[in-house]
Amino acid sequence: MVTESCVLRDVVGVADEKRDATWENNFFHALAGGSLKVLVPDPQIGPDGWPYLLVESEGMDAEMDSFQKILLWLTEKGVGLVVNSQKEFPDYVFTYGMLWNFKESGLFFKKSEASKEGFFEFQIKDIRLAGDPSVAYLPAYVRRVLKEFLLQQGVLNPKILALTFDETHFELAFSKESLGNPDPSEHQGLLEALAWFFPLHYRLSLISEKELTIPFATL
Repeated sequence: MVTESCVLRDVVGVADEKRDATWENNFFHALAGGSLKVLVPDPQIGPDGWPYLLVESEGMDAEMDSFQKILLWLTEKGVGLVVNSQKEFPDYVFTYGMLWNFKESGLFFKKSEASKEGFFEFQIKDIRLAGDPSVAYLPAYVRRVLKEFLLQQGVLNPKILALTFDETHFELAFSKESLGNPDPSEHQGLLEALAWFFPLHYRLSLISEKELTIPFATL
């Protein structure tokens, strides 16, 4: 159970073997209302190849910034977060998608859906609605960050489309043509890479523009 008295330095002091779902909830709660010390001003590339801001939970007041202030910077820049990276095993690693999901919804992930497989095959005939993703589904600042990343990879005109099969659950499709028609053997790796930019419950796919009559939207 989360308590209002959760203090970040106390939560991260809990031994690793005693950390469970309750600890994680307390950690998220304490982090959201806490302050952090930025260890290195520039994002560092993690073992997974993505940029992360390295922070710790201890420091003098003059050295600390609120998590909310840091969160705003991270979501605008397209950067992840590593809490207490100075430890052998950091207390938590947040992907960019987890961070902007928290900014928009107050949750780092949807627990009921976070374990679902994000990539799958489906039948085009099952699509009921398709169109340009709404701002609620894909905020403007996230689109900008994603587009900048793809431009850096040489993708000059990335195209996307939001799809739904039941008008409740949505999937974000990327145009194969706009990504340079990658070989099928590369699809899984490409989708897994793009998933870093999205909340854990988002489902992604690659679709050829030739398979749909609805035009893709420019990212």
